[in-house]
Amino acid sequence: MSETQAADAAALDTFPKLLANNARRRPERPAAREKDLGIWQTWTWSQVAEEVRALACGLAALGLKRGDKIAIVGDNRPRLYWTMTAAQVLGAVPVPLYQDSVAEEMAFVVDHAEVRFAMVEDQEQVDKLLAIKADNPRIEQIVYDDDRGLRHYDQDFLHSFEDIQAKGRAYDRANAGFYEAEVARGKGEDIAIILYTSGTTGQPKGVVLSFANLVQTARNTIEFDGLTEDEDVLAYLPMAWVGDHLFSYGQSYVAGFCVSCPESSDTVLSDLRELGPTYFFAVPRIFESVLTTVMIRMEDAGWIKRRMFHYFMAVAKRCGIRILDGRPVSIGDRLLYGLGRLLIYGPLLNTLGFSRIRVAYTAGEAIGPDIFDFYRSLGVNLKQLYGSTEASVSITAQPDGEVLPDTVGRPSPGVEIKITEAGEVMFRSPGVFQEYYRNPEETANIKTEDGWVHTGDAGFIGDNGHLKIIDRAKDVGKLNDGTLFAPKYIENKLKFFPEIKEAVAFGHGRDFCAVFLNIDLEAVGNWAERHHIAYASYQELAGHPQVQQIIKGQVEKVNRDLAGDPNLAGSQIRRFLILHKELDPDDGELTRTRKVRRGFVSEKYQTLIEALYSGAERAHVETEMTFKDGRKGSITADLEIVAAETFPGAEPLRRAS
Repeated sequence: MSETQAADAAALDTFPKLLANNARRRPERPAAREKDLGIWQTWTWSQVAEEVRALACGLAALGLKRGDKIAIVGDNRPRLYWTMTAAQVLGAVPVPLYQDSVAEEMAFVVDHAEVRFAMVEDQEQVDKLLAIKADNPRIEQIVYDDDRGLRHYDQDFLHSFEDIQAKGRAYDRANAGFYEAEVARGKGEDIAIILYTSGTTGQPKGVVLSFANLVQTARNTIEFDGLTEDEDVLAYLPMAWVGDHLFSYGQSYVAGFCVSCPESSDTVLSDLRELGPTYFFAVPRIFESVLTTVMIRMEDAGWIKRRMFHYFMAVAKRCGIRILDGRPVSIGDRLLYGLGRLLIYGPLLNTLGFSRIRVAYTAGEAIGPDIFDFYRSLGVNLKQLYGSTEASVSITAQPDGEVLPDTVGRPSPGVEIKITEAGEVMFRSPGVFQEYYRNPEETANIKTEDGWVHTGDAGFIGDNGHLKIIDRAKDVGKLNDGTLFAPKYIENKLKFFPEIKEAVAFGHGRDFCAVFLNIDLEAVGNWAERHHIAYASYQELAGHPQVQQIIKGQVEKVNRDLAGDPNLAGSQIRRFLILHKELDPDDGELTRTRKVRRGFVSEKYQTLIEALYSGAERAHVETEMTFKDGRKGSITADLEIVAAETFPGAEPLRRAS
């Protein structure tokens, strides 16, 4: 970077300043898109700057001040992203909330963050805030984007987005120079946002990130992957999650590329196909879901298409990844792969919307190696990223040409990594968070005085310089015979099968590994329909004897794979059961980012765990659950416990006690 470029970068140290720069440098380039009523609407950088200016002035007229907190709740919408920038112009702090949170969950964050203002998407989110407002009197003003259903709401603290912008334009005219002065006041060390963790092990924590954290991380990651203003990105992951904040907001403002918002959460896959992004990010669950859809379609296809698909997928498995990485491949395999691209891979990628992807990332939790290799064998440059909210996302990433399924890559630019004597990964970087909001004790527990951060993950750095994450440090354990027990690794192997949606493995301090499973209702339901098997509910289908035999076969395939790993041969799955209900965030079993709350599940289903280890053939359970309309109810079931075959393998490596 030249001295001039470095000086320019130093001056552009906040997102409002970056927005102004984009409006000057690339005024007519697309900055944002949104699909509404089936039509893509587009805003250029100059138009976004005008929208943000009117909104910022309107919020100032409404009373938003420097240091105030403003909650942002809803699906990915340009207006909600613009609210972040508008608040930052004024020195206020955005606090995005998960849009599918129930009112009680929102109440904790709203109270803890001391929220005074809120910008929400629609009536659903307005109703949640109204439900908690009496117990959260700090909430003074609520602004909404979509006015459908709100016509007869007459509270004086409710305002439409359009009304606030109209007030803002009048305020701007009456206060010449106000907006420019507020933008100039912002500094890199100022708080840019507070993002709350998903609360896997307890109440969410508010991670305070500065502009310097996010802008520098965005610059480093853009340079790492060679991103430009020409990228197309689909923003569909929760705005409250740090990954979306960096990829759909931070990198967009720094690189100047366009971010598109789908029409709804139900249309993401079809909108993805229409858009054809060049740069794509998804958590493993999304890639698992897409793979499930592919496999279901193949089962519904004619026998000729099925034979072709499986034949060419075998070719892709043999040489596709080598071709993607530029490694030597025989002429015969290269020709077969080219034919497969013409007949299978190309049409499949086009159907999925993956044809234009230059770079794709997955993170959030480990992805199953088989799932990872499936996409790369098709030619998708899918890579793994390891990060956290406390790191402004990026800790490690995989460079092109060094993509391995069992590592998460090298330290990202500007990041230092070390492994403690206990095997825990620690990092230090420009993205290290400032503090946990109103939680100095927990801040001191995780962040050292010299800026090193405990990740809570167990891992090691290989001879190739790549970091390999074994599991959450607290989750990695041993069976009673000393065999290494890594539950997430086992769970990810199970979830490669389209019929298995979720898995929770147990084994630490036990004689063997056992698991809870959720079936994928779409995949197994499709199978049931083809085989003329009637069912009335998830519970009935999950308990069907033929379904259990299908799942048993898949568990035993995983056991065969584990048998070949000297570290894990002893942790093959001996017994399992299929749960009578899907694990659900509304029941506290998953976080809002769909991670298993392992401790909560273990406590809630303790009787089932004991049944797995008691030798019983069946287990009775009664469970409270939350229905889609918010009502509570209970469900009872007698679950069959299935014994799985295990296989001889390499002598397990023992860990010292």
